[in-house]
Amino acid sequence: MLQIDSLKVSYGGLHALSGVSLTVGEGRFVAIVGPNGAGKTTLFKAISGTVPTESGTIRFMGKDLASVLPADRATLGIAHVPEGRQVFKSMTVLENLEMGAQTREAQRGFAKSLELIYALFPRLAERRAQLAGTLSGGEQQMVAIGRGLASLPKLLMLDEPSMGLAPAIADQIFETIELIHRERGVSLLLVEQRVAEALEACDYGYVLESGRMALEGTHQDLMKDAKVKQTYLGM
Repeated sequence: MLQIDSLKVSYGGLHALSGVSLTVGEGRFVAIVGPNGAGKTTLFKAISGTVPTESGTIRFMGKDLASVLPADRATLGIAHVPEGRQVFKSMTVLENLEMGAQTREAQRGFAKSLELIYALFPRLAERRAQLAGTLSGGEQQMVAIGRGLASLPKLLMLDEPSMGLAPAIADQIFETIELIHRERGVSLLLVEQRVAEALEACDYGYVLESGRMALEGTHQDLMKDAKVKQTYLGM
């Protein structure tokens, strides 16, 4: 589904990504972990087209994204739930969710999407008429994920969905992400600071350090890796 080969991205002469390669197969759950500043968010922005690439290729469903404008990538089935949630604060919950349904297909299926979103996040149904800026951080994260689902994505990219949330709320968000993958079959690409949860949930994982892929493997292999256990799991 998503194939990235030898991707390089630079800012002001500094290499943010250096020869990064990864694959997300259809229906798979892939996690990317690593320290702050490793290039994880830059990778997502490169896929979405909001930062230019220096070299390498990004292909989605066989199509080279270099030929696709950033604004058109959502029409291919890519949804990016950004770091920090970035909801439209002066709009209601429902209006935020409607913003996710920009393609004709998503607009036609919005009623069904809304039913699914409210089933996953009942609190959003209760607060549908409330301004998103007045919601708690956890509720705003629910809106951001719901907005992504409203686009009927083939690939849902989640950038640090637990960031800044209380542990109990982060657990709830993570359980819902696993539910989306398990019951809806949506392909997931996750960047997450909660390394243990990310690696336990994913089918396959990558460790990104200083703009390079340091490790990759199944979640079983990475959970057993001595470096991962020492550096990221505190074991």
